[in-house]
Amino acid sequence: MRTAAIAPIALPALVQGADAADRTRASTRRTASEHFDYVVAGAGHNSLICAAYLSKAGYRVLVLEGQAVIGGGCKTSEILLPGYKEDWCSSTHGIIANNPLVTRNELHLERYGYEILHPEVVIHFPFADGASFTVYLNDVERTAATIATVSKTDAETFRHLAALRAAAAPKAPDGPAKTQAQAYLGTLGTMSGYAAARQVWRSPQMQAAALSGGRFSGPSGAELGTGLQALSMLAHVGGRPLPRGGSGMLSVALGRLIEASNGVVLTNMPVTGLVIENGKCKGVECADGSRFLAGTGVVSTIHPRQLLTMAPRALWGDALVQQVALMQPELAMFAFHYALTEPPRYNLASGGSVSSPEAAVMDDPASIFVPNLDAARGELHPDDYPLQVCHPSVVDTTRVPQGRGLVKVQGYITYDLKGGPGQWDVIKDQVADQVVARYLKTTANLTPANILAKHLVSPLDMERGNAAMWRGSVHGFDNRYGAFAPYRLPIAGLYQTGDCTSPGGGISGMPGRNAAELILRDQGREIGQVVASSA
Repeated sequence: MRTAAIAPIALPALVQGADAADRTRASTRRTASEHFDYVVAGAGHNSLICAAYLSKAGYRVLVLEGQAVIGGGCKTSEILLPGYKEDWCSSTHGIIANNPLVTRNELHLERYGYEILHPEVVIHFPFADGASFTVYLNDVERTAATIATVSKTDAETFRHLAALRAAAAPKAPDGPAKTQAQAYLGTLGTMSGYAAARQVWRSPQMQAAALSGGRFSGPSGAELGTGLQALSMLAHVGGRPLPRGGSGMLSVALGRLIEASNGVVLTNMPVTGLVIENGKCKGVECADGSRFLAGTGVVSTIHPRQLLTMAPRALWGDALVQQVALMQPELAMFAFHYALTEPPRYNLASGGSVSSPEAAVMDDPASIFVPNLDAARGELHPDDYPLQVCHPSVVDTTRVPQGRGLVKVQGYITYDLKGGPGQWDVIKDQVADQVVARYLKTTANLTPANILAKHLVSPLDMERGNAAMWRGSVHGFDNRYGAFAPYRLPIAGLYQTGDCTSPGGGISGMPGRNAAELILRDQGREIGQVVASSA
């Protein structure tokens, strides 16, 4: 078995030789002397989206990325073995499907290689006792039939709630202010996910499935206001789209669009400072001393806690400084990646087996409380932590060699262990072995002998590899308290986008589009006119 070494770059296979490094330095010197309207610090998917809209508007844009591969948390690379294309963080692209970027096809990303798959099998929920549920795309009845193998009562409830959710869809403006269905779901949403799941479902398996599948993003179902996690399986019936070739194909397509629009994207160029002249942001400085100037503005996706160190305190203003100080980290994430001799399969309670691009694993609904308690105490008890297991290669065979498999096991866990986060370097392999052993037992065909290579990312590694993932927070920070950074920062000519701006993290692309819309308005232009004129 080969273990891929953690390094603060996205693609270890791209370590540069002397000739490549010389070419990079020459390219940097040339670019630093060119004229750009906007310089973008960071190449996460939101900053790339913002840069793409500005490029479509005719502005010359330079994007600077500190890592070897663009994308931030939205990238795919061969971190395990050649031919195994693995997502570093995100895998599904369901939220961005509601962004006008997609609904109106504003950037025509299909021209640059962004293609979405909609798997018939959406997600599978296996349990240690042999029970299981399977969610099928847009098929309430087929999904309910799998629930009925455990609880006929819960299957009937599932059908009833599917109809209720449909009835609660937004009404016309002249309709009633709130229907009975909307009132019910509103009340359910104010509860904790745990309380709501126990109210709605009778079987502990359905309660656990609702909470494990509802914990893929956002706060734990142990907390108030997470009650709609009880209906997460119904939400999954609508599908969890996957980009062909990996999550990072969104970033690749955006990069191609920017370059096709006369923009420039440079990697291995971490931004370490802002160029301030007469109180205005005029450009950025990189770790190697290179300076890049912007004729109109600078767009940052640097975490605000780091950004505030890049200019004098007085320029930021008290309001922003105090707001950033209120940012709290969310529960940290781990991601354990494995190359496999074959793709995972799962036993069905009704007989036979199923291949699914995703699975959620947790047996006891009360286990949803454990990660939060462990984080408060600096401890680990991962026996039944909720796990999100991603293996899109079962439907997208372009991502693995023929007949092979790929799996990412991820979840939320303690960052600041007793003794400090540095303890993760000591215990990471032990924790991963415990977690993956638990997962393998839920499959129909996998044992440790099927593992060809592994790449283990602890919460500390998350932060090392991407400083915007502060304290292992893959969404930047815990945004429930509303301490978002503004898109227009107090320093003239400086804008912010990314996870720390509203509406927050995840692959939604909304922070990127929102930032572009504001920047264009500051130039007297409208985003709708820009995309219409450049279609």
